[in-house]
Amino acid sequence: MAGALPYTAPVSPTDCLFCRIVAGEIPATVVRETGTTLAFRDIDPKAPVHVLVIPKEHYADVATLAQDDPGLTAEVLATAAAVAEDEGLLGDGFRLMFNTGAYGGQEVFHVHAHLLGGAPLGPMLAGNLT
Repeated sequence: MAGALPYTAPVSPTDCLFCRIVAGEIPATVVRETGTTLAFRDIDPKAPVHVLVIPKEHYADVATLAQDDPGLTAEVLATAAAVAEDEGLLGDGFRLMFNTGAYGGQEVFHVHAHLLGGAPLGPMLAGNLT
């Protein structure tokens, strides 16, 4: 596929960028934290509000998380909803997006939801995939 990012194998929790953020080794602008989840601002925002919501425990992607721990999956979604409310996004709407695997555009192999809003976000995909 032209323009696709090269596939990067999932990393171990000790090498994971987001695990290092959870551990406090790398700074992040945290907007919400629970016992099991962390939400922080994306360093390269694609919308006026762009927050990443992650489980603190390492899972490579949303499919693995959903299969292995449905309860934690629900906690990630509840945290995303709370952040959307805190950020004032409930009235006009927002997008919650999980990228999974090479074709899905996943770049960091620790499951994370992108919470985007604060302006019209346009079409779901930028171009025709055929």
